[in-house]
Amino acid sequence: MRAVNKRNVTVVALIVILAVLVIAHEFRAEPESVPVVQQSTNLESGAGAGLLAPSFTLQGNDSTVYDVGGPREKALMLNFWASWCEPCQLEAPELNAMAVKYKNVLDIYGINVTSQDYKPNAERFIKKYMLSFPVMFDLKGKVFDKYNGAVFPTNVLIDKNGVISEIILGVLTPEELEKKIITLTGS
Repeated sequence: MRAVNKRNVTVVALIVILAVLVIAHEFRAEPESVPVVQQSTNLESGAGAGLLAPSFTLQGNDSTVYDVGGPREKALMLNFWASWCEPCQLEAPELNAMAVKYKNVLDIYGINVTSQDYKPNAERFIKKYMLSFPVMFDLKGKVFDKYNGAVFPTNVLIDKNGVISEIILGVLTPEELEKKIITLTGS
């Protein structure tokens, strides 16, 4: 009789364990048809791929106020730069070309980290390279800090849902940058 009771207890225990595993699996399963926009509103904000881009507002050199944060009509590239940065100087003509080529699907915002630069030099840089995209001055470096900026240039790729796709430290070849833009915009 004892062997039968042990077997019954063992069978019941296995059934309970299997039931718990099935229930736990069901609760962990993610909904399949939740739109990306809805999912992105539940994300936390931060300076990393897969997180909502930290929001900010800066005035551009064209006197327009630019807001970043949340869903937008186009993908966005934030380009943090300084006038003394040689890689930034090399990258400027390519960014101009990308801004024109992908103007229907991508906004590029240049952000001069003026706290680590000299504003008159930054203004000369804008004229010298005839930047065709809006440029803002991060006078105190607060926006650069929000994105954990460490090097120049830093490019932040943000999708239409306001989620950071990638943070690129340093300069890429034009071909590498264009591949990343195509992936970001689906163009």
